Amino acid sequence: MNEETKEQVLELQQQRLLDYLQNDQIDLFRDEFMDLHPYDQSVFFDKVDPEIRKQIFHFLSPEEVAEIFEANNFDDDDYQELLEEMEPSYAADMLSHMYADNAVDVLNELDKEQVVSYLSMMDAESAQEIKDLLHYDEYTAGSIMTTEYVAIPESSTVRSAMTILRREAPDAETIYYLFVVNDDHFLTGVISLRDLIISDEDTLIKDIANERVVSVPVTEDQEEVARMMKDYDFLALPVVDHRGYLLGIITVDDIIDVLDEEASDDYSKLAAVSDMDTFDKNPLQAAKKRLPWLIILLFLGMFTANIIGMFEATLDQVALLAVFIPLIAGMAGNSGTQALAVAVRGIATGDIEEQSKLKLLFREAGTGLITGVISGIVVVLLVYFWKGDILIGLLVGAAISSSILVATIAGSFIPLLIHRMKIDPAVASGPFITTINDIISILIYLGLATTFIPGL
Repeated sequence: MNEETKEQVLELQQQRLLDYLQNDQIDLFRDEFMDLHPYDQSVFFDKVDPEIRKQIFHFLSPEEVAEIFEANNFDDDDYQELLEEMEPSYAADMLSHMYADNAVDVLNELDKEQVVSYLSMMDAESAQEIKDLLHYDEYTAGSIMTTEYVAIPESSTVRSAMTILRREAPDAETIYYLFVVNDDHFLTGVISLRDLIISDEDTLIKDIANERVVSVPVTEDQEEVARMMKDYDFLALPVVDHRGYLLGIITVDDIIDVLDEEASDDYSKLAAVSDMDTFDKNPLQAAKKRLPWLIILLFLGMFTANIIGMFEATLDQVALLAVFIPLIAGMAGNSGTQALAVAVRGIATGDIEEQSKLKLLFREAGTGLITGVISGIVVVLLVYFWKGDILIGLLVGAAISSSILVATIAGSFIPLLIHRMKIDPAVASGPFITTINDIISILIYLGLATTFIPGL
């Protein structure tokens, strides 16, 4: 089935579901809706109007709606609106049926008063699990871990471990890794489901567990956790406190969300837009988020204009010089942004370590020198054939060569410097680097022109 045919089938299916809802055909709606994958359910749920969703709540149990929320097809700022469409007790029951880490993700988007209200309506066990996760700082391992995992005492046998697994598996987020703990619940090892199944029933767990278990502290940054999961190809990673006490696990589905979130966040900062992952329906809110950066860039642009004004006498003598200002500034901005992208990506992926930062700067300087010289030669030839003035061509070529070299070094050095200052390097955004390089390139160009103006 090709992509177009699949979309047509889904559209027809969604139309049938709407018809069932409008005709109050509950059994037909439930039969077809519950056959859908939770992701497809969430897509349908997200598309329909609020009034239709309220009708769906009457047809589905809180546990069934929890599976739709688990599919995670909604924007973060949609959660509050969706929960308000439910009866408060229904919403609280739905949240209690979600995995604790996912319920925390939803509650983190709400006001503190709303969180307290929902927790007070939940059963004590679910509320306590969620409270335990809510107090961890956002974007740390603690904030994305789940407490629904299977822990096996190291002193137990394979037979008793299988009994524990059968009892706890229905509520566990994953059972492919079983984490081994001692009597004080300190993490001592890990065993795969495969190794458990193929081992003799009387074998002690501590004899077959892998003691070289990799774990992360509860305060670890989520980006570092994602990097470890990628490096080790784990499906789950245990989270411990400073003593080694097992607190929870982080599963690969949560890491995929983290990678998506971090990539979106870095891209938005590179574009000088905050919170780009949310689609603002209100243009006033979108403008409010973008305006601070635009105002900063406006002042930097005025500074650029002031620099050009300082060289007014030079431009009066040779008006042709003004024609090439956008070209030189654009080339410098583009090369700087390319170097910036390489540096920010290297920092984000962990490829750039302390010893390789200098190597990166030298490599970018060499790249800037090569691209600058070649671009400069091309410009000299183009200007000569276009305007028939070799001196102007040499001036513009020298300015472009120098500007590309300086802009490339600046584009790689600035994010490294900002990272050294413990600030997100993506803050060194594309527009910011471009504007800074505009200033540098214009100073170089008009400075060279003023120096050599008698010869023009």
